[in-house]
Amino acid sequence: MLEKLIIQKSLLVPASTGAAGDGTAVARQLDAALLDVGFSASRALLEHIGTLAPAPAMDLAATVVSAVRELVGDHVQHNAYFIGFPDDVPDTVEFWTDRLRAAVLSGGGTATDEQLRDAAASGRVNLLDLPGYGAYQHTYAQLLAAHDDLIAAAGDRVTVLRLGETADVEAARLYLALAASSTPLGEADLAILGELAIACVDGAQPTEIPVRENRAVLNGIRLVLGRPLVGVDTTTDVLRLACQVSGGDASLVTPTRFRAFRRPERRMLLAALNTVVGASPDKLGDVVRYAERWKRLGERLHPHEYDQWPHAQAVFAVARGERRVRSLAGRAEAAIRAGAIGSATSVLSAAPGLLLRSADRLLRMASEPERTAVVDAVTDALGSASGRVLLSLREHVDNRLTPASARMYASRSRTAWIGPDERPPLPAELVAELSSLLDAEISARLPQQDRPLLVDPEVLDVALPLSGKAAEGGFAVLPRGSRASVSGELLRFFMYWRQTSRRTDYDLSVLLLDDGFHAAGHVSWTNYRHNGVVHSGDITDAANGATEFIDMPMMAGGHYVVPQVHIYAGESFDEVAESMFGYQTRAHDQLGAPFDARTVRARSHLRGQGRVALPMVFAMGEGGWQAVWLHLYLRGAPSFNRVEDNTFTTAHRVRALMERRYLTVGYLVDRWRATAQVMTWDGRSPDEPVTFIGLRAPEKLPVGSEAYTLDRLSELIPE
Repeated sequence: MLEKLIIQKSLLVPASTGAAGDGTAVARQLDAALLDVGFSASRALLEHIGTLAPAPAMDLAATVVSAVRELVGDHVQHNAYFIGFPDDVPDTVEFWTDRLRAAVLSGGGTATDEQLRDAAASGRVNLLDLPGYGAYQHTYAQLLAAHDDLIAAAGDRVTVLRLGETADVEAARLYLALAASSTPLGEADLAILGELAIACVDGAQPTEIPVRENRAVLNGIRLVLGRPLVGVDTTTDVLRLACQVSGGDASLVTPTRFRAFRRPERRMLLAALNTVVGASPDKLGDVVRYAERWKRLGERLHPHEYDQWPHAQAVFAVARGERRVRSLAGRAEAAIRAGAIGSATSVLSAAPGLLLRSADRLLRMASEPERTAVVDAVTDALGSASGRVLLSLREHVDNRLTPASARMYASRSRTAWIGPDERPPLPAELVAELSSLLDAEISARLPQQDRPLLVDPEVLDVALPLSGKAAEGGFAVLPRGSRASVSGELLRFFMYWRQTSRRTDYDLSVLLLDDGFHAAGHVSWTNYRHNGVVHSGDITDAANGATEFIDMPMMAGGHYVVPQVHIYAGESFDEVAESMFGYQTRAHDQLGAPFDARTVRARSHLRGQGRVALPMVFAMGEGGWQAVWLHLYLRGAPSFNRVEDNTFTTAHRVRALMERRYLTVGYLVDRWRATAQVMTWDGRSPDEPVTFIGLRAPEKLPVGSEAYTLDRLSELIPE
């Protein structure tokens, strides 16, 4: 399991410690098997497998193939409802008429048009229950037999796998990188961190764990295993930990039902609370915000039984209202409501991160004299705040010169809603001043480069990964707001799901928008064709897994193309056994089955809250098509969601995101230009060691080079 996690996360294959021998035949077989799914083994990896005995060589090869097939979604069978898709897909009305005719004359014969009209008008016909509808009428093997083998094209993807060190070394390295991340991790990475924390519990530990959810994951493992807790310095850290080990939400967005704790666990949690409050009684102010959860936790910890820890008992006294403590945020809010912006600024100065997050509000409400004091306080706070907070504020300020057409609110669970932007813009001179201050502080924090920077142009438009919560797990998945060029003649979207226990119907659809973000057409199970865009057919049950496809020629109408997944009935994205979305690019004359891993450009999980998923949007620009990642979920209706019913809300969210300016990797590269030599990668290997920044590392970099690729871009965020 660890080997697969490492391969999928880093595209590094851990070196085997198996017996030596002659595994050259296995290496050749692996090379051929990898090419079939769009991967290639580096020379060092093939040579390593060739030096192993056949048995360990075969074990390693099987792990590699299994890992990469899962990564691109090739571990399941992607059947299509219409066996000839994208050809031989009927007109929608003709198809429904044919199904209705079969229902009217289930005993045989020919139905007249009058009989069909009478049957439809009776209201007793459920179109989704018509004979042969919504279920595969052929096997996956029959689908493959109906299609020629994929014709290779120059644009097909080939992703290189490289040889790493042993699994223990690579696991420890990945563990330390994830645990010490300066940005919050996404759901998939938090799960990986939990697996690695178990394996590395007695190994080297990070010197600092900046993100508190990461601390909760690590301490959850340590609590269960009886190891000392690390990095607990607030009362909320203890609450997060209790939520984590109870299988709840360590981010504290949703309430948790606490489990029963063993006596040693209760003692560790209460001792940690006692130490935190004993060292800083002011931290009792954090308790009020989550008072109800503290009450429920107290019912499980029984603090009244432990008089040796009076400071821990004080936490629950505050939660019950027996002792009043005002939090720093509460005092600041009271001052703001009283119109005392200067006093609020002074209070918030004790918490630099909170001050910077409140800077826009303070500046909007401040009088001219107070505004100068706020700017001075912000300037003083820059040196104490984290790099992620600085970059977030820099991005925010960049979007405050004019009101947005619509203000989009995206939660940590990736749900989104739209509201009018009623904030007055900040003055241009103030935006320029704040931007200059932030640029200087961020530049000063960037690590000094003793090697030239070699930058792949493709990475410049990738949004800085300020939070893993704004992305999904998967293959070649970029943070929200990132842009990637799309080449080829045909886009093919695919969506797969497998239900857990009850009938579940997901629907893949495409909404076309013009350059003013107005609807220009759609393709879905209610409309199989539109202007060259074609749907593969509707599947309404996924007990054994189901896939739907949509083909879109690059010349199809629409300035913006928004693929989306609707839950028509059944289990949510969080409840199904598995669900994914991805896209492929092909040439018009490139024959092959509907799904081929070699043409997959990206594949993401679908694991958010809501009933409508908006993974990405494809936008036509002067330089051609670009894929722009959304990672958004709409609430939708409890059932029967359709693309026609969400056109307005979808268009507004797409517009809000497309008009927003995101800080990208290019911003950091521009900061480096003042202090380091920056070169653009043209595909050729450099002659000297470099620091490479790109989506994928070149196959050959000089010894002594370091590569920051997609899985390591968060490490570029300054501390």
